Amino acid sequence: MKIGVIYGSTRANGNTERLAEEVVKELPNVTRINLLDYQFKDITDQRHDAKGFSPVEDEYNKIIDQMLECDVLLFASPIYWYGMTSMMKRFVDRWSQTVRDERYPKFKEQMSKKDAYIIAVGGDHPREKAMPLVQQFIYTCGFIGLNYKGFLLGEGSKPNDIIMDHKALEEARELGELLKQRTENES
Repeated sequence: MKIGVIYGSTRANGNTERLAEEVVKELPNVTRINLLDYQFKDITDQRHDAKGFSPVEDEYNKIIDQMLECDVLLFASPIYWYGMTSMMKRFVDRWSQTVRDERYPKFKEQMSKKDAYIIAVGGDHPREKAMPLVQQFIYTCGFIGLNYKGFLLGEGSKPNDIIMDHKALEEARELGELLKQRTENES
């Protein structure tokens, strides 16, 4: 079983990344996809145009190709204004294009074979105020066919604050153990 972590932070080594790394630190076969490392653009909404979406020259398909190779996806995004980061949102918005892309004719079918979790960290009561982000993620999974499995929320604002959130760190270890057992059972 291959785990994919999609990092949506605009800052390297931030609290969200540290929490996600706590989940996967004991797991074999982890693909780390840091959206910050790729150039990908916004798209014009052409869902209803007869010709579909115009081609976009960027690195978006490199991200999709890696993501499609994974069985479990962990979407790691800091909480920005009660939602995911703009970079993560731009990535998810592009799925509208992929659904109609002839290079990915079975995109939704492929996504329906994957499990998904959201990992998010915020500084202002995230276990309460991140619920709009969680709900958005649940609806997104439902639309694209991902099997939503749950969320992991942590509290932290300044760099390294997450190490003070013992509950989040324990939940991260528990999720990592669950995924490790699943990996071993599927081998």
